[in-house]
Amino acid sequence: MVLKTFGWSFAVTALGLVAAVLIDGWTAFGIVLILSVLEISLSFDNAVVNAGILKKMSPFWQKIFLTIGVLIAVFGMRLVFPVVIVAISASLGPIEAVDLALNDPNRYQELVTDAHPSIAAFGGMFLLMIFLDFIFEDRDIKWLGWIERPLAKLGKVDMLSVCIALIVLLVSALYFAPQAHLHAGHADKAETVLLSGVGGLITYLIVGGLSSFFENRLEEEEEREHEAEEEAKREGKPVSAVALAGKAAFFMFLYLEVLDASFSFDGVIGAFAITNDIILMALGLGIGAMYVRSLTVYLVRQGTLDDYVYLEHGAHYAIGALAAILLVTIRFEINELVTGLTGVILIAWSFWSSVRRNNALAAAEGKGEPSDDKAEVSSGV
Repeated sequence: MVLKTFGWSFAVTALGLVAAVLIDGWTAFGIVLILSVLEISLSFDNAVVNAGILKKMSPFWQKIFLTIGVLIAVFGMRLVFPVVIVAISASLGPIEAVDLALNDPNRYQELVTDAHPSIAAFGGMFLLMIFLDFIFEDRDIKWLGWIERPLAKLGKVDMLSVCIALIVLLVSALYFAPQAHLHAGHADKAETVLLSGVGGLITYLIVGGLSSFFENRLEEEEEREHEAEEEAKREGKPVSAVALAGKAAFFMFLYLEVLDASFSFDGVIGAFAITNDIILMALGLGIGAMYVRSLTVYLVRQGTLDDYVYLEHGAHYAIGALAAILLVTIRFEINELVTGLTGVILIAWSFWSSVRRNNALAAAEGKGEPSDDKAEVSSGV
């Protein structure tokens, strides 16, 4: 079962790591491995969300999402998109950016370094919004309850996450930017940081708005289909189940693509905190994206989406850490290992906490104690 589901992911991993060694030795091997783990860690909640929606779809639409959808996710968002980011931020054409990455890596590295403040500000704000919106939401299950309970109460204030993000951006522009990556003719990066950060905030709001739009359309479509089916039954008329299912599945597919794009964006942006090498970035993110597909299939087939309830928390704390690191790197350099291992440690910690929670619930049930208040048990960390 595992080999059948993850077989292609294992093959792509082996090829990607071998390619990394051939490109730049064991240093590149380590960077690609960290990027792969980072993408898998940040996208685990993506796989969970995708699986929850995908299991409602017909086998035909599941195949469409896992083929065409994967092509869009892997080659569009995780391979092409990093090139687009560099091309825009460095004022290059996409073809020229790829050509420089392949044939003149020193010049490409120089352009990326010069563009790093705008990339870091844009990505840092996008990631920070993901983290803030998660941490300010009141959830039944809490991982670090002593932090999440008071923040959930604060989250009732409208637009609090946007206000905090803008304050962080202003502080970053005033403190980090003035002395960051100065080159001839560039006396101050504060304006660049501000504009790029606002761009990241706007992008997040647009993506979130599109996701909500498709989600609402999906709910409305399902409600209309249910009413039409009930009316047809009352009148004794046949119901075209295929047509009805097709409309709902199509909106599900669109919704999934928007969600997948928003989830994959944090991995793409976070990768710039680890390396500016577009080839290594493509290898690492591509490997990670394959595991997201395999995890989605595995979760759908196994039907065990709620076994490890803190993993989503760990992933979002890792996103918050990456946001802070990106903003700090506008002025200061941070070792790539620190960046990568921070996310891995948070994910591993949340997994371990989930296992402890499951063991505690199993022990309580074995002793005949009431265990229906899972929220309280889960927030004891």
